[in-house]
Amino acid sequence: MTKVAEPQFIESTAGQVAAELTRRGIAPDRHVTITIEPDDWLAEVRRYSRPKVIEAGWSDEDIDRLIKQAQEEVEPGRR
Repeated sequence: MTKVAEPQFIESTAGQVAAELTRRGIAPDRHVTITIEPDDWLAEVRRYSRPKVIEAGWSDEDIDRLIKQAQEEVEPGRR
C-alpha cells in the first residue's frame, strides 16, 4: 500500500518565507500554497465568539489550551 503524504504547515513571516523553505530543503521550483491571514483575524474571531464562550462557562485560557492541543495533534513536536 502506498503511503499518502501529509501536507506540511509552516508558520512564518512574509520576509522569512523563502529562508524557511530553503531551511526545510524545499526546492525553489516546487509548488507551494501560501495563505495570508488578515492582521486582525484572531481578534475578530474572539470578539465574535467571546459572548458564546462566556455563556458556555469557558475562559480564554480554556480556548487557548484547546487550540494548543489541536496544534499538537496536527503538528506533533511543534513547540
